[in-house]
This record gives sequence, structure tokens and C-alpha cells, in this order.
Amino acid sequence: MKMTWLAALPLLVCLTKGFAQSPAEAPSTRKFEQLPGSDRDAHDCIPSAGYLWCDAMKRCERPWELAKEKKFSDTAEAFDKFCANAPKKEHKQK
Repeated sequence: MKMTWLAALPLLVCLTKGFAQSPAEAPSTRKFEQLPGSDRDAHDCIPSAGYLWCDAMKRCERPWELAKEKKFSDTAEAFDKFCANAPKKEHKQK
């Protein structure tokens, strides 16, 4: 049995309709979330990866790793004291 283009037209419309994007989903109007690890602070540290600035070391450090290495308590206060940083409320405990 030979299928004509006219008979295949409704099938083609149904198949292609699913691939079309609505204006609300168009790439130019979508809101993209920030990629993990793409956040940076004033010292170019990546807070979402656990890095905070340590003034004493002059580099970004993970507080719990530095605490283990330098043998001080794993608290925000101890990290700030060791690094000679001004205490901050946004430190998170692991």
C-alpha cells in the first residue's frame, strides 16, 4: 500500500510538534543556575568547594584540612584565629 504525502502529513505534524520549543523555553529567555564551582569570592577562593581565604597562609584553604595539617581545632573561630582573619558569621561547620 502506497502512502501519499497528504496521508503522512498529520503524522509529521505530530512528530515535529514535540521537538518545537515554546517561547518560555527558548534558550535566550531561560534562567540558568550557576554551575557548581563557578562562584568566586574577593580572594578568588571557591566557597562552594569549601575554600576560604587564610591571610596567614596567603592562599585559599579548606578549614578542616588546614586544621588537621596544622593541628588546631576544626572550628570557624580556630580557623580565623590561625589565619588572623576577622571572624565571620558565614563559616559553616562540616
